[in-house]
Amino acid sequence: MFVEIVFAGLPIDRDEVEEALDTVFGPDGEITGAGSGAGRCHLDLEIEGSLDRGVALERVRSVLAGLGVREYATLNVSD
Repeated sequence: MFVEIVFAGLPIDRDEVEEALDTVFGPDGEITGAGSGAGRCHLDLEIEGSLDRGVALERVRSVLAGLGVREYATLNVSD
């Protein structure tokens, strides 16, 4: 599964989000890209297909909530 996480007005450094996702997903997920510009930034997260979709998305949302940035994020998910 591929998850593009798009942030508008992210109040913390994007690297903090990336590190937290790396910690939570371990070998089950990998940041494969990132970018920023014009007040927006994004992270591309590739998640192992064997991980349940609902569980994976809950992990992402939990990380974002824990960092206090969930309201700044939009998730674009594709299989």
